[in-house]
Formats: sequence, C-alpha cells, structure tokens
Amino acid sequence: MKINFKQHQMMNQSHIFGPYEQVVSSLSFHSKRVEPNAAFFSIKGEQYDGHLYLEEALANGANVIFGTDVSVLESCSKDHPDKTFLVVENIRAAMAAFAKYYYGSVDEVMKMVGVTGTNGKTTVTAYVRSLLTLLGLPTGSIGTTGIWSSSEKLPYKKSTPTTPESADLHHIFRDLYELDDRGAVMEVSSIALDQKRVEGIEFDVAIHTNFSEEHLEYHNTIEHYKECKMRLFKQARAQVVNVDDAGMGADLVREHSDTMISYSIEGNPTADLQANHIDVMEEGSVFELIYKGTSYSVYVPVYGTYNVANVLSAIGTALHLGFSIEEVLDVLPRLEGPEGRFQVIQTPYNQKVILDYAHTPVALNRLVEEVKKLQYNRLIVMIAGIGIRDFNKMPKMAASIDGKADVVVVTVDHPGYHDPQIIVEQVKTGFREPDAHHIHTTLTREEGVRRSLELGQDNDIILLTSGCINNAQIIKGEEIPHSDEAIIDSYYPPVYDKV
Repeated sequence: MKINFKQHQMMNQSHIFGPYEQVVSSLSFHSKRVEPNAAFFSIKGEQYDGHLYLEEALANGANVIFGTDVSVLESCSKDHPDKTFLVVENIRAAMAAFAKYYYGSVDEVMKMVGVTGTNGKTTVTAYVRSLLTLLGLPTGSIGTTGIWSSSEKLPYKKSTPTTPESADLHHIFRDLYELDDRGAVMEVSSIALDQKRVEGIEFDVAIHTNFSEEHLEYHNTIEHYKECKMRLFKQARAQVVNVDDAGMGADLVREHSDTMISYSIEGNPTADLQANHIDVMEEGSVFELIYKGTSYSVYVPVYGTYNVANVLSAIGTALHLGFSIEEVLDVLPRLEGPEGRFQVIQTPYNQKVILDYAHTPVALNRLVEEVKKLQYNRLIVMIAGIGIRDFNKMPKMAASIDGKADVVVVTVDHPGYHDPQIIVEQVKTGFREPDAHHIHTTLTREEGVRRSLELGQDNDIILLTSGCINNAQIIKGEEIPHSDEAIIDSYYPPVYDKV
C-alpha cells in the first residue's frame, strides 16, 4: 500500500523526516520480525525501548519508522534519507490508529464484542462466539486460548497472553472478515486498555463479568486496575453487567443504566436476566430464566453455578444484537465452551482429571466449590505460583483452598526470571501448615502435573489449575512449549475419553 503521510494525519504526527510517501507492506513492533517495506513502531515497554532497535529494524527492511523521540528520529533520518520517520506523541495510540486504517477498518463493519473482568473472560468469550455463530452470525474470538474463527482455531502466534497488540488485532479482524465471519468477540484485559491496544474501536457490546484484585504487578493500585477496566464500557454502544458483582457492578449501573442489560444468579430483583433454581449436573446445568416477567426452563451443557452467570452474559449480548429470547433459547443446548475450562478427562482408573486454568484466588475458590459437588474418593488439587504475576497473590491462592483438598501439589507457572523455589515457598506461606504431609511441591508445571497423576488413586478427582499461555511456559523471556494434555496422554494408556 502506497501511503502519503502528509495527507494522512490519523496518527497526529508532529514531525515528518524524509519522504512523505512510502510503500508499506506490513506492520511490526519487533525489530527482529521486520520485513521489507515494513512500518516499525518503536514502543517503549517495561523492559525495552524500541528506539534502541531502529538500526536493526532499518537493516531488516523497514522504510517507515514511528517514534516519540524527536532527536533520535531526526538524527537517524540523516543516515537514512530515503526512509520516512514520523514523530508522534503516543506510540501505542498511533499504532492503533494506523493499524485500523491499514487493515481497512473492518472492525466498523463487524459486530464487535469486548469482554472484561478479573475472572471468566475466556469462558464468556467462548460462549459468545458459540452462541452468535449458532444464531447465524458467524463470529470469531480472540483471547487466552488463541485465535478462533467461527469454525476452527487459527495458527496465530499471539503478541501477548490475552489481548494482542493493536497491529496484530486489526490484522486478525481482517482475516476473520475474509473467512466470512461477521462478528468478533475478544477478551479485553486491563493492561490492554491502559496500553491503548483497543484504541479507536467502538464495541457494539461490552461485557462485565466480575472484579477482584489482580495484576497489581502492573497497576500497583487496585484503583488504577478498576479505572482501566471501566474504560471499555465508555467505548461501547451497549453493556452487559453482572449486578451480583460488588467490585464494579454498581459503578457500571450508575454510568450506563440506559444502555445496559444486567444479569444475576443471586436473585437480584433489579436484573434484566435472572437465573433461579440452578441445578448443576455433570452433563450440564438446568435453571429457571426470568426475562421481562416471563419464566423459561433452560438447559445448557456447561458445568458450574458460576458458568450459568457466564451464560447469562452471552444471552444478554445476543439480545443487544437483535436476537429474540426464543431464538437464543432454541440453540442454547448446543452451546460450546472454551479449551481448558472445566475440561474433564476420564482415566483408565476411574479417575477424573479436570483441567481448569483458574489463576486467581476468587476463581480457584469457586472452582473447588463446584468440583466438590461431584462424586469422588479424594480430591487432589494442583495450584501454581505464576512468576510473571504479582507475588503478593501467591499466598492467597494457597489460602483459598487450605483445608478443602485431600492432597495439594504446589508448582510453578511461567517462572520468568525468578527462582522457581522462591515462587513455591511464597505460595506455601498461605497455608496454615505449609509443611503438612499432604502438601507436595515441584519446581516445574510438567513435574507438577506428573506428581498429581502419580498421587491419584481409584475414584479420585485430580484438579489441575492455573495454566499455560499460548501452550507454553515463559522461562527467562522464552516460550517453552508445554501441554498438560500431552503429559496426561503420555502418562496413561491412550484409552481415556474427554468429556
């Protein structure tokens, strides 16, 4: 694409050094991934400053450079007079604006749904993708479990664990559109909102799941964490709000009462969608749905009371997008959930291995409460300290299950640059008796999974929590491939069934 940067001011550039016009064939914010005729965005991150890699980007073929440092770009332009250098005030805002333009602004012709919350984003995103597709609006999804079109998982290497950087995000939107998807639902993290990855997107619907302490390693204060999440709802035409949530529900009701649909599983009489008399079984859940004064009997193939709340948020989204409650209820029995969320594997020894990547104290507590409703001999729970997250959260993970499991395995997810032993010891401080005989420790997730399986006996439930990012473990800046399912496959004879 040939672009005259003098004519296009969507990035609010203050200076242009070099030719006004260039051919741009790709966008990049990693200097090593730059291709010929790329536009390179020199992002300043927590550990790296893209301005230090301009020469590498240029050597790899970049012919357009975006940055915020006037002196650095002006100096570099003198050594590369045939390249274009643009100075912008906010590099991430500029990247979002340019990416949207470069990939054709397809987000404006698709139905866009954003999901935020401390827990449940992945599950709600999967439910919305499935429900809208079943209703005849083919919808792709973007989030922790990867990039999915309405029909299959796509082979993307995501730039971040949850919400991709804007340059990747708009590329994904275009690819989904070219695959004939007309909707996109995405997890929108607080960090993504703060870093302007979804800047310039007007969401048709924004969904709120819940709010509790998380990501303080980035935000430092819970007030900033909350403020970032609230931003999403100002970018949306309509909202779906969990009024049972004490953390953020009332704030959203106060600000968006005219454009929202609310939901409740706790009998809140103000909610537009209410689920009562919830009966959870291994094969699914049944409940009474109240909507506009009418009662409906509902079956959905999802397990867990908290997942009924997640289903209500998907129903609210479909209603906002113009589908009738009758249309929604007709397809709900075929609803599909996400990978790695209450995924049950039956072993040859009459055990259940349950994969659920709950990684906050609140989510872990809810998960264990639901699992304990099943029939079992002993409950074995593996928890993990996540090295790339807030260390203060680690003891809270232990405290949330203290006394609730027969056997506990403490392990490590994504140690990053930290000593795994220190992470394990930090988690253990949350137990009343850290050295109790039923608490076992390992230093890698692979060892943790294997140890949990080794400890299993007939009729036990083995619950593997926390989990992977992009099917990998992040160790010293590298993504090392990892799969819980592959470990389970290798441990047991290949005769188990997945539910």
